[in-house]
Amino acid sequence: MWKKTVSLFAVLFISMVAFAPTTEAATLYTPFTGISVSPGETVDYNVELINDRSSIYTATFAVENLPKDWGYTITADGRELEQLSVRGKDEQSLQLEIDVPLKVKKGTYEFSLVAKGKDGENTSLPFLVNVTEEGTASSDLEIEQPNMENYAGETFTYQAMLRNRTASEQNFALTAEAPKGWDVRFVADETDVTVATLEPNESKDIRIEVTPPEHAKADSYAIPLKASSSSVTAEAEIEAIVSGTYELEVTTPSGNLSTDMTAGREKTVTVLVRNNGSAPVRDITLSAEAPPNWEVTFDQEKVPVVEPEESVEVNVTIKADKDAIAGDYVTNIQAEAEETVADATFRVSVKTSIVWGFVGVIIIVAVIGALYYVFRTYGRR
Repeated sequence: MWKKTVSLFAVLFISMVAFAPTTEAATLYTPFTGISVSPGETVDYNVELINDRSSIYTATFAVENLPKDWGYTITADGRELEQLSVRGKDEQSLQLEIDVPLKVKKGTYEFSLVAKGKDGENTSLPFLVNVTEEGTASSDLEIEQPNMENYAGETFTYQAMLRNRTASEQNFALTAEAPKGWDVRFVADETDVTVATLEPNESKDIRIEVTPPEHAKADSYAIPLKASSSSVTAEAEIEAIVSGTYELEVTTPSGNLSTDMTAGREKTVTVLVRNNGSAPVRDITLSAEAPPNWEVTFDQEKVPVVEPEESVEVNVTIKADKDAIAGDYVTNIQAEAEETVADATFRVSVKTSIVWGFVGVIIIVAVIGALYYVFRTYGRR
């Protein structure tokens, strides 16, 4: 009887030892498992792997239930960790980095770091991250008045608002794809800038000054704008409507603005009405200012249009007064349109008629002959 009792106690003891829970295990630990973050932040956790066993514990690691588009890195001593071994009754540190994306919804997210033991025993550490605000991975470049009209050579001024809608500081490089020869400047806080630095959710006023060349053709020009950082790009487009410059010139084919003629006679000169601007000039009226009793006529008093860098020939007939004495006279020829006016001053040298020269000689001869007769007749008395 006694032997049977001892045997029964032995079986019970062995069963208790075999099925009793062991206190030897591996544990993951970090004190701050639940934190609040903003979109775009990187969260660093310093995690301890504690081996309560007397034998070595070897494990690999994974992050489970991490939301889509979130990233993580597991390192130890500055290197990415593939596997970690911990001696018995010892512990080792590792670092877990969680990258929260910029574009993320506000809310609470849960995931776990899992250590997978080579002997099949796993241990995990749950984390909780509270994203405090709605995040986005974009920024805005808004133009107050995107299309403007001005003359070539004049400055177009646009007002823009650049907004950093991300959760981190952004350095935006400012660029414009303008036609060749155009000048584009970005001005912030009254200073020319090529880069604008904005804090999270910050906005900045930017003035965009666009100057086309003086001879830019009249047309509509679209200019794409970009504000680019390493992570986001904001785009916009402005329109510059160039009405062109209006510049007429009155000249001659040779450039000579002088002529000569005889009193009472007329002379025809060819005048060029030239468009030195960048826009067509229409409905040009020709007129002249001449000395009294002179006549100036045009073969066409109206020129319908002169295209940029082109000219139109006009024949101008000038008739001097028949009583004009020899000398230099001035005649102004004017070309006037709604947008511009130009004139040229012609110097006209007038000579008296040869007939009057003969008449003058005859008169002088007659006077001399008369005096001779008087002296001959009355001189001896």
